[in-house]
Amino acid sequence: MACESSSVKPAFLLLLCFLLGTASAQLSSTFYSTSCPKALSTIKSGVSSAVSKEARMGASLLRLHFHDCFVNGCDASVLLDDTANFTGEKTAGPNSNSLRGFDVIDTIKSQLESACPGVVSCADLVAVAARDSVVALGGPSWTVPLGRRDSTTASLSAANSNIPAPTLSLSGLISAFSNKGFTAKEMVALSGSHTIGQARCTIFRTHLYNENNINATFATSLKANCPSSGGDNNLSPLDTTSPTSFDNAYFKNLQIQKGLLHSDQELFNGGSTDAQVNTYSSNSATFMTDFANAMVKMGNLSPLTGSSGQIRKNCRKVN
Repeated sequence: MACESSSVKPAFLLLLCFLLGTASAQLSSTFYSTSCPKALSTIKSGVSSAVSKEARMGASLLRLHFHDCFVNGCDASVLLDDTANFTGEKTAGPNSNSLRGFDVIDTIKSQLESACPGVVSCADLVAVAARDSVVALGGPSWTVPLGRRDSTTASLSAANSNIPAPTLSLSGLISAFSNKGFTAKEMVALSGSHTIGQARCTIFRTHLYNENNINATFATSLKANCPSSGGDNNLSPLDTTSPTSFDNAYFKNLQIQKGLLHSDQELFNGGSTDAQVNTYSSNSATFMTDFANAMVKMGNLSPLTGSSGQIRKNCRKVN
């Protein structure tokens, strides 16, 4: 709806625009078409280059967007470094020694600043890079609404409390996503991002050694690289079948108890989301569509727009 394009509006439309006041009404896919026409192509080439060097980086950039949006909205707060008088989100439990891709964002941001100084926000950069990463690994594309601005603050406490933990039960997962406005179905679709990427031994050790809903052969193969003590940072792919292809194999793995994380296998463990896993396992196109739609919704979480926030020159620090 054109809430910002027309200067003359009937009263009912003004009221509707006021009531909507939503992210989707504020963001626009053509936001940079005149102010920085090469913005999207610059991001895409930077992501393509990074992912071709290391396929895992695609998953890392996707996760960066998720961990940004779930903490006070998609405002690039996750990118801010700690300073003597400022505590960012990078040392939060879900992020510390785990979140990555910051250097790739820095490289692309410097290219954007050369082309269009002070125009493209770090928040938009992260949102577009997530989409381009999925596409680079064979997944679906979607139109990214643009116009987010960058925060001048961050919240370590919100990062520690708002990002869903891999130890959560199904009901805990449903609640964590519901708190951000997502349905259980959308939560399952977004969990499908674990068709790419890797996890550290320390994150799945308990599921591997202390739980029974894991395929025995799969468990044995994992234990070689993830001992019961030590090797905390040893990596295993979240999707053992096709770890660098964005497909629906993650859901097929869950059906045979080959979910790497406790939270992964919770989606298919005799509970309310089993049917959705079955649907995505048997219908890749449905998964891709639902994932893309849920990603647009996630990118619309509480953006800063208009005169709120700023356009950071360096994504790691406020101007």
